[in-house]
Amino acid sequence: MSQSPPLTATGDAVPQAAAAATWFGHPKGLTFLFATEMWERFSYYGMRALLTLYMVKYLFLKNPDDNVLGYTTLKSALEWMFGPLGVQPMASQVYGLYTGLVFLTPILGGLVADRLLGRSRTVIVGAILMAIGHFMMAFENLFLPALLMLILGNGAFKPNISTQVGGLYQQGDHRRDRAYSIFYVGINLGAFFSPLVCGTLGEDVGWHYGFGTAGIGMVIGLFIYLYGQRHQPPEARITRKAVVHEKVPFTRQEWKAVIALLILWIPNVLFWATYEQQGNTIALWADDFTDRSISLFSWTAEIPTTWFQAFNPFMIFSFTPFVVALWAWQAKRGTEPSTVTKMAMGCFGVAIGNLLMVLAAQHAGVDGKASWLWLFGYFAFVTTGELYLSPIGLSLVSKVAPGRILSMMMGIWLATSFAGNFMSGWLGSFWSSMDKGTFFLMIAAIAGVAGVIIWLFNKPLTPILGE
Repeated sequence: MSQSPPLTATGDAVPQAAAAATWFGHPKGLTFLFATEMWERFSYYGMRALLTLYMVKYLFLKNPDDNVLGYTTLKSALEWMFGPLGVQPMASQVYGLYTGLVFLTPILGGLVADRLLGRSRTVIVGAILMAIGHFMMAFENLFLPALLMLILGNGAFKPNISTQVGGLYQQGDHRRDRAYSIFYVGINLGAFFSPLVCGTLGEDVGWHYGFGTAGIGMVIGLFIYLYGQRHQPPEARITRKAVVHEKVPFTRQEWKAVIALLILWIPNVLFWATYEQQGNTIALWADDFTDRSISLFSWTAEIPTTWFQAFNPFMIFSFTPFVVALWAWQAKRGTEPSTVTKMAMGCFGVAIGNLLMVLAAQHAGVDGKASWLWLFGYFAFVTTGELYLSPIGLSLVSKVAPGRILSMMMGIWLATSFAGNFMSGWLGSFWSSMDKGTFFLMIAAIAGVAGVIIWLFNKPLTPILGE
């Protein structure tokens, strides 16, 4: 008597060959998803490391009304909402709008995958769109259309490759949380190298060389994904009958899970609004208010501004083994924090990092610049906060969201970064007009409020989330 094949966390069948084929105790497919995401993040963060500096120091100083397609219309719309915008506030608004929409379109990408194309084909379409967008950045007049291509491509790519990680494991497989931590290391490995490569090329050789290199990274990621397709579980076929079947009402438990995720959505927005100052106002602080000189014996050098964008991803893959080991140690003693508590602690980490920057502003020298070590401390706290919130959220969605809307729910969860990044751009527009210590205090307060809100929901949400 034949047995039905085991099901993954996403409801797809796991072929026996794929289930048996492992590397380092995990399915081979994880390695290819890891490498694909690493190169995609290389392209994204390489471009992001240059984005604000490119606008403030070059593009928006060159009569953008005539040289950048769509600039006048966009600026008029933003000024209608926020009032007159100078070069720096306009750049911060564009940065926030771009990084925000990057995390809104995953809702659409999840729907397209769930209802029309399937996850694999949607990932491929997204990768192609992003590669095209990066190469369009080489043409100044296509700056805004290029951002639109990147936004749409990321929306198709991001929720579906994240969902495919969970799809490698059968329901109840204890390796899934660790798989997301490993996958998260891939994200940050790419994010670490990209400012060093793309940032250096953009600052020292030419902006367009940096953007072009980001495009090459995306193409490499696409080829790796295509090569590793045979190691992914086959997806359930999307048919009209399947779509009709999905109209069956949710169970009480499924509704509880959806509501729990939506409750956590709002404070997550505040977290990302404060966290995403890294590529916005923190980049400007590093460029204008940081003593970037470093000396070792008789050797002296200056750290390039974009290299500070590598601090966070470097710390991610450096700190991850220690954080995971700490949780394992706490679990053995029955003291591991709940999912909700971990997320609250993540917000508090960002608050402490910004309080450190308040001290940095107060201890700036007579030239108005503070040591780069303050930024090192800032990134250490913010990174720890990220580890307690971001990968935990991805794993949480893959575990509790109803399987028939899993990609869409992953997209909705990623959309916390849309609202957060849009808010980060609005907050960043105050940078030029506020005292820097006061600005960082404001950011710390917002992150602290987010942590308190999440913590207050800990007791009612923990049983709903199955803990």
